[in-house]
Amino acid sequence: MAIANRDGCDAAERLSRIVLADGSAGHVAPVRLARADALLRDVADALHQLCSLHGRHPGVVDYAVRADQHPAAAEWFEQAAAAFADERAYLIRVSAAAGPPPGTPRQAAAEAALAAQRHAIDLLARSVRPGCALGAAIGVTLDWPVIRRPLDAAAIRLGLDTLPNHLPSPAQTMRLIDTVTGDGPIERAMTFGLQQLLAQHRGLWDLLVARAESRG
Repeated sequence: MAIANRDGCDAAERLSRIVLADGSAGHVAPVRLARADALLRDVADALHQLCSLHGRHPGVVDYAVRADQHPAAAEWFEQAAAAFADERAYLIRVSAAAGPPPGTPRQAAAEAALAAQRHAIDLLARSVRPGCALGAAIGVTLDWPVIRRPLDAAAIRLGLDTLPNHLPSPAQTMRLIDTVTGDGPIERAMTFGLQQLLAQHRGLWDLLVARAESRG
């Protein structure tokens, strides 16, 4: 089991706090996009850009399985990979129903920013530093329920069926973290992977807010 640090927190609790503080839950964009009065063009734009990051295969979890297969994580990875295959299909289906992204000023700059985010996410998920890719996979799994809110709201608004969430539960993920973080370097690498993954999500939300504002 992971050893508690000076404030009495174990690794699972520390990473959980990071997700709450630095993840999508702390950004205004998912809340706005999940509202019933959100502009459909903003919703379509958000879904399209989310597809550019997480609608691709292989994705974060798929890469991480190959790069950082800790023996204790095999069952967790199997469940997460199968669930994210469903999540990708769901995201693509709702995005298609919402329509193409709206025309937005400075599109070339936005595409360059998204390309940089995709590259950063892929590097994290393919990292051979023990713990880093697993941290990125854990980060996207723990952050995904917040991303799901505007996705589910859009599906309901467009008359589509929502999809049950089959990702590993937070409790399962916390147990995994405590199982694999007895080694300090692994914990540090896992924390890095998780933090950097969350930073890319925050960057995406910032970009979406800026794009919506530029459309007036």
